[in-house]
Amino acid sequence: MNLKAGLWQQQTLKLAMTQELSQAIALLQYSAQELTAFLDDKALENPLLQVEHSNIKPMNPLIDRNRRKNQKVEKDWIEQIADKPFSLEEYLLSQLKITNLSAEQLTVIRHLIQNLDENGYFTGNLNEIAKKLRVMEDVVEECLAIIQTLEPAGIGARNLQECLLMQIYYLDPNNELAQKIISEYFIPFAEKKWKPIAKELKVTLKEIQDIFDQIQSLNPKPGTILGKETTTYIIPDAIVEQSGEGLTVRMSDESLPRISLNEQYYHKFKDQDQQVSRFLQDKLQDYNWIQKSIEQRKETLTKVIAKIIEKQETFFQKGSNNLVPMTMKEIAGELNIHESTVSRAVREKYVQTPYGTFPLKSFFTSTIQTVSDDENTSSTQVKKKISTLIENENKQKPLSDQDIVEQLKTEEGMVVSRRTVAKYRDQMGIPSSAKRKRFD
Repeated sequence: MNLKAGLWQQQTLKLAMTQELSQAIALLQYSAQELTAFLDDKALENPLLQVEHSNIKPMNPLIDRNRRKNQKVEKDWIEQIADKPFSLEEYLLSQLKITNLSAEQLTVIRHLIQNLDENGYFTGNLNEIAKKLRVMEDVVEECLAIIQTLEPAGIGARNLQECLLMQIYYLDPNNELAQKIISEYFIPFAEKKWKPIAKELKVTLKEIQDIFDQIQSLNPKPGTILGKETTTYIIPDAIVEQSGEGLTVRMSDESLPRISLNEQYYHKFKDQDQQVSRFLQDKLQDYNWIQKSIEQRKETLTKVIAKIIEKQETFFQKGSNNLVPMTMKEIAGELNIHESTVSRAVREKYVQTPYGTFPLKSFFTSTIQTVSDDENTSSTQVKKKISTLIENENKQKPLSDQDIVEQLKTEEGMVVSRRTVAKYRDQMGIPSSAKRKRFD
């Protein structure tokens, strides 16, 4: 082995990740909102970059009255009014008879409400709150009990068990069996270990089943119904339409701002001193690179979407039940690009179809083998078949995962393992056969 020190020449080839290349990759994976925010930030540091949001026009119902129907104007105008933030504290305090409460109680109640999480559960420590407010712990417990009498039922509970117990008592105070089961047999009841419970309480499985059905209708997160989520709108990046000539795709640029060069600013200062001239040249280069990256982003996205439509033609013509197996690697190979480029292109992108608006990622599904050697199916189709089989099963004798495997093979020609069925069932939120069994 030669361990002598020396100098040798070696030729290697490697990719240099320049700032411009990194920026182009980032722009490709940006959603429309992220790209808009990026351009707005760039406009603040680049005086040559002008961002025009001409597609976003504020509406004035008085000015537009002659151009639109009155009904349409009223609807659009109302939708632009900002929602007033909803206060959980105000809602709960509005139910109290404040005249019947002391100043100390009102202070404690306000503090307790501030310790409710987004689901309506009390997450604080009664002893610590009592010390902080310098009141007796009994007073804090009494105030928490007052909050727990308010609507929605279950608000202020310390855990799921207490939340359900409060709701059961609110709906049916005379249902002592349900109250006893939740308070004393909560874990085995939730795990559907009902036979020991029925034997110990000397009741039938049918009675326990009825209580289970009643609890299924309760809200485990009572605080969520008090909050009002802001409506979010999805603007598709592409629109696929069915015409007499077949499927047509149209890229949607409505959600993207337009950029332009501030030529007046550039010509005014380009002949100033050398430092200013160099600064403007750098910003001009930056503008040109951003413009080129946006055009490249659109071109890549168009190619990927067009290829997806080509591969999933039956989906766009007949609906979501006809999704065929397709992977990003397959699309990348046919477009002669890297798989990571496809992944970035479809990230947070949506396409509007005759059957609704879908994320581009939803068109990629794994291949499932079938009995026929020359035909395969997608994981999405398998999931739908599993869901259909379970939906139509005998609830008193539900299908096991192995039963589903056999029915998929004999009835649908789909070859899947029991472990795959269990995985897909968990992904769809479907419990096991033991927990699906009914006793009525």
